[in-house]
Amino acid sequence: MKFKKSYITYILAIAMLSGCGADDNSIAKQAGGEVYSSASSTTATTTTTVENSTTTTTTVTKITEVSDIATESSTTTTEADTTSATTTTTTTPVTTTTTATTTTKDKTKNPGLPSGAKVEVKKDIEVYESLTVSKLVTSSNVKLKNGSDNVNTDKVGRNTATISYTYNGKDYKSDIEYTVYDTQKPLLINGGWNITLEKGDSFNLTEWVGYADNYDRNPKLTYTGDVNTGKAGTYPIKATVTDSSGNTTSWDIEVNVVNEISSGGGGGGGASSGMPFETIKKDYASANVSFGIDVSKWQGDIDFNKVKAAGCDFVIMRIGRYGTDYQKDVCFEQNLQGAKDAGLKVGVYLYTTANTRDEIISNAKWIADELDGEKLDFPVVFDWESFDNFQQYCISIHDLNSYYELFAKEMDKYGYDAMLYGSKNRFTSFWYESLSSNHPIWLAHYTSQTDYTGKYDMWQMSCTGRIDGIDGDVDIDILYNPDICK
Repeated sequence: MKFKKSYITYILAIAMLSGCGADDNSIAKQAGGEVYSSASSTTATTTTTVENSTTTTTTVTKITEVSDIATESSTTTTEADTTSATTTTTTTPVTTTTTATTTTKDKTKNPGLPSGAKVEVKKDIEVYESLTVSKLVTSSNVKLKNGSDNVNTDKVGRNTATISYTYNGKDYKSDIEYTVYDTQKPLLINGGWNITLEKGDSFNLTEWVGYADNYDRNPKLTYTGDVNTGKAGTYPIKATVTDSSGNTTSWDIEVNVVNEISSGGGGGGGASSGMPFETIKKDYASANVSFGIDVSKWQGDIDFNKVKAAGCDFVIMRIGRYGTDYQKDVCFEQNLQGAKDAGLKVGVYLYTTANTRDEIISNAKWIADELDGEKLDFPVVFDWESFDNFQQYCISIHDLNSYYELFAKEMDKYGYDAMLYGSKNRFTSFWYESLSSNHPIWLAHYTSQTDYTGKYDMWQMSCTGRIDGIDGDVDIDILYNPDICK
């Protein structure tokens, strides 16, 4: 059977087009591969139906699709995302559709290079990786002229960098492609492992857990299993957080529905025995080590002369807090003046939940305005602690790390250094280790001897300290690096 040449060409064109249309930016966890060629894709779709056997009122969250990588993490969001996990009440089957895309790359010559020139680029580039042109180009027969230039790795997917080079005695500039991947799993901050609900309560999992991703500002939370808040009982579920590159973190949760939640009470308790300041100072005394406290309105009226006489060397005090607006600590001015009059070294901290660049810049300005040129001995402390439901802020781990760097730069404009406060867990899994090379670290770890192995300059070792001059508990701090004080 014979066909005309034009008809065969038409059929081939249709066949070729049917295999096209893959987004070059739809790159999941596939490491390696050349980056100069276009990508071809094959897509397989698997559909799983989960029957809901509950006949009474049942809360079920449907598994949502992972968004395409090109649509995520491109815009800073200032509103909390309250739909990270969708909670619905249903008695119909839940259908989950998972689409898996396999991308292959053809090795072709970069058309931007002169004839005979060859340039190969690094594979497996991780998002936010520190990279220069000389490290990007792994093999070539050209002489690079801009090898020390930084390469942007802030965007997952295909990117372009300009290289300047000499080839056969002539100078050239060419754009070369490279691919950035995100292979890190979302970080589980608060698993909400055991949840107790009262019968009849609504259940929205995102309100009980906390998670974050290094790149994706809005990772998706889903769970499998049924929770019937209309019937007392124990309901095991499996929660999963998925980022825009398809990386997942899963864990088990037990939801307990009870007829009534006890209000507690019944006496007991009593005042805290506390940790005497003088005992801590004696036990941890060492060369170039000094001891202090940090305070806020919760310590009430403080006799700083007695605090000084008890052997205290310094006081870090809260200047205020920021959420949706600024609240100056009602005891700040009297604390600052009282501590200075007693001859104590002083510093201040702002408790903040700022989650945009503009808010960070505003935080620094507000602090500077409130200080009005007041001399401090310690750097201004950035105190960001609202991690239990971190996803509500719609920012990534990288975002908050960069916001602290911005805060430090802004404080420097006003003549103040900056210091980062955080717990052992946050410094281990959230804050970048590189921050400690540029700014002092104030570690919070309530134990007799911290096992944190990273660099820190001051240690908040107790929140139940007792010192003459303060009625009640107070945080006790040990300063190991006197150089952070002016």
